[in-house]
Amino acid sequence: MANAGRNQLDFTEGSIMKKMVIFAFPIFIGNLLQSSYQIVDSLWVGNLIGAEALGAVSLASTILFSVLSFIIGINSATLTVLSQRVGADDDEGLKRSLNAFVSVLGTLAIILGAIGFFAAPTVLTWMGTPPDILESAVIYLRINFIGIVFLFGYNFIGTVLRAVGDSKTPLRFIMLAVGLNIFLDPLFISGFDMGIQGAAIATVISQGSAFVFGIVYMILVKGLPFAVPSIPEKAEFQRIMKLGLPAGLSMMAISGGQLAIMTVVTSFGAVVLSGYGAAQRLDSLIMLPATTLGSAITSMAGQNIGANRWDRISSIAKNALILILIVSITMSTAVFLLAEFLMGLFVNDEATIQYGKTYLQIVAFFYPFLGINFVLNGIVRSSGAMIQVLALNIISFWVLRFPLAWFFSERIGENGIALGIGASFVISAVISASYYIFGGWNRIDIFKEEKKKGGAS
Repeated sequence: MANAGRNQLDFTEGSIMKKMVIFAFPIFIGNLLQSSYQIVDSLWVGNLIGAEALGAVSLASTILFSVLSFIIGINSATLTVLSQRVGADDDEGLKRSLNAFVSVLGTLAIILGAIGFFAAPTVLTWMGTPPDILESAVIYLRINFIGIVFLFGYNFIGTVLRAVGDSKTPLRFIMLAVGLNIFLDPLFISGFDMGIQGAAIATVISQGSAFVFGIVYMILVKGLPFAVPSIPEKAEFQRIMKLGLPAGLSMMAISGGQLAIMTVVTSFGAVVLSGYGAAQRLDSLIMLPATTLGSAITSMAGQNIGANRWDRISSIAKNALILILIVSITMSTAVFLLAEFLMGLFVNDEATIQYGKTYLQIVAFFYPFLGINFVLNGIVRSSGAMIQVLALNIISFWVLRFPLAWFFSERIGENGIALGIGASFVISAVISASYYIFGGWNRIDIFKEEKKKGGAS
């Protein structure tokens, strides 16, 4: 890529472990900071407003992620397509694919934002949201849907940069957004006495600022081949749909499964709901090494597939598995020992803290298996095996996680939720490993038709 800059890494040569750590670390920090959006909201809402408001934020955030997940899934196809373009040193193809993604994802963001805004009360009611927090949850959710384009925009720009091997620049946008959010949250919640509405407005303003800064920086400084959005070429649109739809549905399967689990949680009342919500905030942090590596190795493996360096793919998988197991075991130990203290950061209610503590200590034993799942699916995804990953996620959430959480909660009560979720991590890891070893993901060629056309001409 012509104007790559010194932050771009070439993954087709050199030390795999060294480049993996160098590339993944800024992504991890960025994901950590980005996760702090909801963490910061939860901390301020839980402490300044109360446990009921925290439950409202938890429910609204779950729905927001569910609606956004389709776009996030298609956005994950960006990594596969663009990283293979970069590995193949195809600048013209990179430009065509990049601008096709901008048009398609931008349109979807607007449509889903509008649907989510109007459907918020219905979905929250369907989930069994307690009446005393329904209004607050609707307000928080709707304001976030208004700003969905901002959230999509700066995340998309970061994805593009990571596809070309630059994980440092996106960190700047995230630092700006999070810094603003930390400052604006207490100002709007308490200073302007806007309550939960203020938390949502602060987040949207922060994301919007990062989006604008990202556009200006990418065009004027980095010189990425963005153009005014237009109708994409037929071949590019078909490729996006062929890869993006299964990837989007895969994320919908995940978020839908999480919504289904929330219906199990809400059946145990406000205390369990608040405790589970706070624990999920911590869960999102604990899972970051796994999600980070899953994203990083999609870029790494994608470049090598594009360059036809299949000899390096298995080495990337092995190094990633070693790294994630070391990190996951370390974090699991820390969470088990500090669970009560960590829960106390979010809420003051003793019953809520105790439920969240027990949940975290049970699930902590299973985090390494979740890491294995993320790593192997990241490798498979880099080849374009989106339908296969969709099938793996449907099995993981709908055949295993939700049914097991419901089954164990019916047998042993609210603590069965954690046990069922943990058991699903183990079985999912075994299934993902089996597909990685025996599946045909490495025979997929997402540019097959394009190569045939080129050869014919």
